[in-house]
Amino acid sequence: MTVSAGGRRLDITLDRSASVPLYLQLSRAIEQAIATGELVAGDRLENELSLTSRLGVSRPTARQAIQELVSKGLLVRKRGVGTQVVQPQFSRDERLSSLHDDLLAAGKVPRTRLLGSRIGPLPAELADQVSLPADDQYLQLRRLRLADDVPLAVLTNYLPARFALDPAELERRGLYDCLRQHGITLKLAHQRVGARLATDAEAALLGETPPLACLTADRFAYDDFGRLVEFGRHIYHAAHYSIRSSLAV
Repeated sequence: MTVSAGGRRLDITLDRSASVPLYLQLSRAIEQAIATGELVAGDRLENELSLTSRLGVSRPTARQAIQELVSKGLLVRKRGVGTQVVQPQFSRDERLSSLHDDLLAAGKVPRTRLLGSRIGPLPAELADQVSLPADDQYLQLRRLRLADDVPLAVLTNYLPARFALDPAELERRGLYDCLRQHGITLKLAHQRVGARLATDAEAALLGETPPLACLTADRFAYDDFGRLVEFGRHIYHAAHYSIRSSLAV
């Protein structure tokens, strides 16, 4: 691979005798370079005009190959910059599981930074929105979750104060893992997913400048006796995170 003013040039060989279309061969070669780390997030790809001239393909062929990868979320086109490799998105199934555990299962390295921990009643603005006893005492946790050192989510959780969790332990393990160590068995959760722009403070934590699109999730989780275990109010960097659902008729 070489680097020029027009972006990174990959060593690509196209087989014109193969049954696989040229655009797909080109798309797969670029995708393979991303998968192996030959191209990394932020790298600028060789432009279409250079690709067509160097590889002897038509401009529509080069454009279709790049669009395949844009549709997959691997490349992004930026006006005045060109085509860049983007950070791979973490896709998560809708199920009652810990983000920490899901990141580990996906082969990523989770890291947690504890932003705050306190015991007290629900904040007034939150008590007006959720059906929880406002005067009860709750352990409030606020954490920044990173995946492979990339800021992914700001997690705010409210748990009944009877759970004596060690804040330092929450920087090493997931919340649900810590609860399991206390004999808590999660049985059921109700979750509402939405989207909004991050606040300036949230965007800074996620390593971006506003405006920043985020996915949101409010989750109520209960144990096998039907008792509330936690209420979570989370925001996720929309460019790095998605929620996957299975639908059946």
